[in-house]
Amino acid sequence: MDVHGLYFLSRWRGAHPVRQVSGNKGPKVLERQVENRPKYYGREFHGIISREKADELLGGVEGAYILRESQRQPGCYTLALRFGNQTLNYRLFYDGKHFVGEKRFESIHDLVTDGLITLYIETKASEYISKMTTNPIYEHIGYATLLREKVSRRLSRSKNESRKASVTNEEHTPVEKISSLVRRAALTHNDNHFNYEKTHNFKVHTFRGPHWCEYCANFMWGLIAQGVRCSDCGLNVHKQCSKHVPNDCQPDLKRIKKVYCCDLTTLVKAHNTQRPMVVDICIREIEARGLKSEGLYRVSGFTEHIEDVKMAFDRDGEKADISANIYPDINIITGALKLYFRDLPIPVITYDTYSKFIEAAKISNADERLEAVHEVLMLLPPAHYETLRYLMIHLKKVTMNEKDNFMNAENLGIVFGPTLMRPPEDSTLTTLHDMRYQKLIVQILIENEDVLF
Repeated sequence: MDVHGLYFLSRWRGAHPVRQVSGNKGPKVLERQVENRPKYYGREFHGIISREKADELLGGVEGAYILRESQRQPGCYTLALRFGNQTLNYRLFYDGKHFVGEKRFESIHDLVTDGLITLYIETKASEYISKMTTNPIYEHIGYATLLREKVSRRLSRSKNESRKASVTNEEHTPVEKISSLVRRAALTHNDNHFNYEKTHNFKVHTFRGPHWCEYCANFMWGLIAQGVRCSDCGLNVHKQCSKHVPNDCQPDLKRIKKVYCCDLTTLVKAHNTQRPMVVDICIREIEARGLKSEGLYRVSGFTEHIEDVKMAFDRDGEKADISANIYPDINIITGALKLYFRDLPIPVITYDTYSKFIEAAKISNADERLEAVHEVLMLLPPAHYETLRYLMIHLKKVTMNEKDNFMNAENLGIVFGPTLMRPPEDSTLTTLHDMRYQKLIVQILIENEDVLF
């Protein structure tokens, strides 16, 4: 069966879920009044009965189903469903929604409908499904080339214009809304794009109306949770296809709600920059008027004003005004920069590399320690590496003004150690134990930035 035609099957199954027939034409519910039945089950619940009795009640009717309580395990419930000339029994659960697997449903009716669709497809089209990922359209999206020039022109516009959901041609007539695949193709051919690798952030999604997978071009079947959608770029694919999609997510600005608390690589790819805008703008402001400020980075600014800066970046992006006219105290800007690093869901020195950096810091021989640190640096994601490199160049400039600001590499290591790196496990004991090594790593990076980067 052609999977493109399965949508019509889904509609038919969804409209006529058979629970039990009693000899008359059309589906009818086999009603049974059971005392003390669970409040979340209806008249399809038949109480404590055996598998054999459930099979007898179903009467060999395809698509018929009942619910029963287990004789061997009271309090455990089973869905008995007739399909493929046999009765299938599924352990049934309820936690506010009904489920037998990953998907959760508001009603047993929906659960059975979705189950019948899935069973039918897996039975009748299993060979077809197994071959879906062997010849994907993902790398051969011919239709994308038709809009590539227009999309590239859109990407070169201002950030405000890039938030619009559609593009216009040369006469400014609206054209089709850009799909995630088209955007990906256009960005791939955009010379100004910083090609950092980024994995897709797939999450299970329920699609309203018919949808087709943007990886294999096949229909996405089911009543709910038919596939997954990347929350950063909007790519829609089957769950099984998501395992084959390359790490080429191109985040869409309209999906990025914040600057703070946003994944570092996601932010720089969405804004098409080498580093997070917060880092560039704050460092530029600090170097313009604050390098000689006593206790730079050690002295804290007012928390309320730092939060104001955060909200300004979240609201206005690169147009945020953090000039001396608005924030005369440079410690507010340094505080906002440190807060940005602390709020990252994945630290600049990533969780994956944390333990390797700590082990490198424990090496007693200075030359071997430096070599070990350099090797671990090479394991950082490109956007994280570039951000760390730029920050260390800046902090080196801060130390060059030590006679005025009284901040050397060791002092900055104390400040930035726990800001740039955090242990994967949320353990206060581990954090306290590793603080001296965190400080040492940042100190080494600052003192040797010209060698390490």
